[in-house]
Amino acid sequence: MSTATIAAQEAGTKLNQLEQLKKFTKVVADTGDFETIRDFKPQDATTNPSLIFAAAQKEAYGHLLEAVLKDRKNAGLTGAAQIEDAIDHLLVSFGAEILQIVPGRVSTETDARLSFDIDGTINKARQLIALYDAKGIGRERVLIKIASTWEGIMAAEQLQRDGIKCNMTLLFSLVQAVRCAEAKVQLISPFVGRIYDWFKAANKRDYVGAEDPGVQSVQEIYTYYKKFGHDTEVMGASFRNTGEIIELAGCDLLTISPDLMAKLAESHDPVERKLVPEKAKQADVKRIEPNEKTFRWLLNEDAMATEKTAEGIRKFAADIVKLEKYVAAKINP
Repeated sequence: MSTATIAAQEAGTKLNQLEQLKKFTKVVADTGDFETIRDFKPQDATTNPSLIFAAAQKEAYGHLLEAVLKDRKNAGLTGAAQIEDAIDHLLVSFGAEILQIVPGRVSTETDARLSFDIDGTINKARQLIALYDAKGIGRERVLIKIASTWEGIMAAEQLQRDGIKCNMTLLFSLVQAVRCAEAKVQLISPFVGRIYDWFKAANKRDYVGAEDPGVQSVQEIYTYYKKFGHDTEVMGASFRNTGEIIELAGCDLLTISPDLMAKLAESHDPVERKLVPEKAKQADVKRIEPNEKTFRWLLNEDAMATEKTAEGIRKFAADIVKLEKYVAAKINP
């Protein structure tokens, strides 16, 4: 039995799995629910239009939207511009509240409809950062979430040079991850669960533990980054079960939903570190140098990554439309 396993078993008798995981990995809350964040004490938190839409409808958080609408009532905007302005302020209001709870950073998402618009993404990111600045919140505490399209990564590359840190979301392949690292983005969020979903449906079988394709994808990216000395952080996301999370113990960060954090907190089984930088540095890995043509070709050749990136963009775009309609109804009841 390895020393790591013995240590993990000893820890397991004292700490729950969530507490053990925090020894290897920064745990990030994947929610817009403040009380959940307080309960589980994560380092960071992530949000997206889906989470904000769900949270904004809860009675406990309705006051945030009411405060935004009251504050922006005399901004001189009408129609679509008024709704967009209100949503930007709402996203930042949620982010600012979360930053009063977590010691680290919050991720705030740009409009998914800008996923193929470099200038539009840059402008939206700058607008969101300006709103955080106006609240006295430093850039070091905010990550701007952008889809991992070629255009999204190009926008992030410029934003990073401007001192705006980015979290590249909707990431499903090594080529997307490598291009993000070369762009020197702060962090990437490979979607474990959605990769699992695709392979489960395509191959009509289930996957457990280390054989999970989503887990393997993050392991591959983590190994590549450590092997070639990339500073970009890897944050596994979109989990379907705690088994996926346990297999990625040691990843730089893991963003976890409240229900899965609760399950981890209920278990005292030992957690062993699976991803280790020193081991990754010894791996036999081939370097990829993706220019635009190579990036688009390799992504096209990966049916799962192509389909899941497109599907994710459509879903986030649909959720921002739902949020717009909800805000519009509040503006003009």
